[in-house]
Amino acid sequence: MKTILLLVCSNIFMTLAWYGHLKFKWLEGKSLITVILVSWGIAFFEYMLMVPANRSGYFTSGFTGYQLKIIQECITLGVFVVFAWLVLKERLTWNYAVSFGFILLAVWFATAFIPGGAPPSN
Repeated sequence: MKTILLLVCSNIFMTLAWYGHLKFKWLEGKSLITVILVSWGIAFFEYMLMVPANRSGYFTSGFTGYQLKIIQECITLGVFVVFAWLVLKERLTWNYAVSFGFILLAVWFATAFIPGGAPPSN
């Protein structure tokens, strides 16, 4: 649970870094380099949470690298759906919802089975 919570928090920062500048009024008219530097500053906090999340997930919770990445991508999409709805004022259409469902299915496939399958028998 610690890993998932850290991943959610880190993805909130990353979504703000990548897409927040589209709605931040105080960045309107600023140079691209200014917007990039602000985004990097926000992304710093994403890294402060993402690195511990991955280390905890890998070394303590027993997730594989593949599982961590797939879970992270699903969380990223979930955070973005909320952000797009609340901040960008975009609605979630059926095709995006179906696409998100397929990503959730990917998470299930990635985590429901023993990594690498059963060992070969002699």
